[in-house]
Amino acid sequence: MKTQSIVAGRFQQNVLFRLYKHYIIDSILIVKREGFKALLRRRGKKFLFAILAYYLVRDTMIYIILPYCIARGIF
Repeated sequence: MKTQSIVAGRFQQNVLFRLYKHYIIDSILIVKREGFKALLRRRGKKFLFAILAYYLVRDTMIYIILPYCIARGIF
């Protein structure tokens, strides 16, 4: 029973990884061939929001939270 759930979990992760990989590679090809405006037309505002949110969270952690923790002596 436990091995079935492990195999099912790995399968779901693999399928999800393939989906994201295909989506990202396809988006890069659209930008290279047709430009950024075509990407926004095809993917929509949600795609742009997802990119902005990713970089906002990443940069906040790198440039604000991490230096603050280092200065306070947490790390």
